Amino acid sequence: MGFNEAFHATATYGSPTDLDGFRRHISPEWIEQALEATGTATLRRRRLPSEQVIWVVLGMGLFRRRPLEDIVSKLDLALPGAGTIAPSSVSQARARLGSEPVKWLFERSGSTWASRSAEANSWRGLRLYGMDGSSVRVPDTAENRQEFGGHRSHGTVSGYPMVRIVVLMALRSHLLVAANFGPYEGTSELEYAKPLCESIPESSLTVLDRGYLGAKVLLDIEAGRNRHWLTRGQTKLKMKVLQRLGPDDDLVEMAVSAEARRKDPSLPRTWTARRIGYQIQGFRKQFLLTSLRDSENFPAQEIVELYHERWELELGYDEIKTDLLDREEAIRSKTPESVRQELWGVLLVFNLVRLEMEAIARQEKIAPTRISFVSALRLIRDEWEWLSLSSAGAIPKRLAELRRNVKRYILPPRRKRSYPRAVKLKMSNYDRKKPLAETLK
Repeated sequence: MGFNEAFHATATYGSPTDLDGFRRHISPEWIEQALEATGTATLRRRRLPSEQVIWVVLGMGLFRRRPLEDIVSKLDLALPGAGTIAPSSVSQARARLGSEPVKWLFERSGSTWASRSAEANSWRGLRLYGMDGSSVRVPDTAENRQEFGGHRSHGTVSGYPMVRIVVLMALRSHLLVAANFGPYEGTSELEYAKPLCESIPESSLTVLDRGYLGAKVLLDIEAGRNRHWLTRGQTKLKMKVLQRLGPDDDLVEMAVSAEARRKDPSLPRTWTARRIGYQIQGFRKQFLLTSLRDSENFPAQEIVELYHERWELELGYDEIKTDLLDREEAIRSKTPESVRQELWGVLLVFNLVRLEMEAIARQEKIAPTRISFVSALRLIRDEWEWLSLSSAGAIPKRLAELRRNVKRYILPPRRKRSYPRAVKLKMSNYDRKKPLAETLK
């Protein structure tokens, strides 16, 4: 039996019809191509075929506190007559699938959805993106700790192994274009960021944290057709003013460090950028650096206001880690490959929720960031719970009803920050529980 015949044979059984609301965003051909491209297609009728295991992984991302076998049952994913699915069967099915098909599906869908969204929410002809990093805790197993490591400080290591992650996000919708993650130890955030530069579309502006201020990453972004970057400057950075463009607005030249040129001899000795200084009442004076050198087409004041949209990245990470992951200390997967699979699934589910929110915002003619992520996520979870007891195929109708009553999900306009950030609650006084390997030393 060839791949296409096998796919269509298994796809006709136990089709996850309760997922219609999300399935309409993911082309069936994408799932087929993902399995074929990664060599994981189901070639015989298993109780839980690979095509359906992908939906199990997505269900894991949406229902953090549900056992895997419960997700299979609720979403009606098993083949007819398969009976109760044992937890070990789901784990084995996940292991057969691996992480590559889920990664492929995220990358294919993310580039499509986010580019379309960024085009609709552009600034002066440029699509707006942001790039930043974070970390995710994973279960403290020997395999995870060996693969990912953890944060080390003053001779101690973090209680949980950690994954370092960097994402490229469409700033005005929070849709993720691309992501890169791996071991926390041994690889810096900048190293994970470099491959993402290839995913940045042309005619775009990417806003970055000042930790990304370096010739390699920024010049890689600028190398693309009409691709630009914007970041915050560092006070210790030495610059030579080449031209005055306006008040607190200069074209400057900076030296590329000897260390950077040693790692990449192709880098130039110097590079130029535009420096814009500004000060908000109650805060210290700051300055920005950008490749947008045309002061007439890209006014300084608009660039200053635009930079503060970088905070959307932090809000996006908060939506993933606090709301979608329910602030759990660690995700559930106990082996490195299942960790990668679960994380790609979480990122894909986040995009699916955000896609629904964007549809609501488009209907109401407001910015996607004005829709409450918490409310949208709660409603989608409730819909799936309701549909497990109802007829299949009703999600589109229920989502239409949601959009008719959507005003209660609209957030008020954002207020500008009036005070510097500060810690409101201090850390616990309890001693930290150390990893077993550390206590045996």
